[in-house]
Order: sequence, then C-alpha cells, then structure tokens
Amino acid sequence: MTDRDDARVRKALQGMDFPAERNDLVAYATDRGVSDDATLTALAELPEGRYSSIDDVVAAVPQRPGTTSNR
Repeated sequence: MTDRDDARVRKALQGMDFPAERNDLVAYATDRGVSDDATLTALAELPEGRYSSIDDVVAAVPQRPGTTSNR
C-alpha cells in the first residue's frame, strides 16, 4: 500500500466508530458515498476480523502486486 492509498482508506473511514468488523468498514465507506473502486476493493479484501482503530485497518489492507511499501 502506498502513502496515497493510506490517505484514501483513512478518508473513507473518517468518523468511523471502532472497534469494527470488515463488513462494517465496507458498509460505512459505501454509505458515505465512497465510489473509488480501489478503496472499496481494498476494504473488502481485508482479513476477516475485528479492527480496533483506523491504524489497524491501514496496516491490514493487502499489498497490491507491483507496489512497494516504505514501511
């Protein structure tokens, strides 16, 4: 995930109450009107589980082939 992807996920989930399940995250972003396919796909591909913060979500978003991480 790139820094730009991080920012998109953070923006999509701004104001989200945590902890939250993957399906809650996707529903929240969709309800907020997020239409960016890459962001919605990244959220939908999160591992099943409960996330206690937005930082946990960002850390868990799967890496995309061909991208590099600065972490």
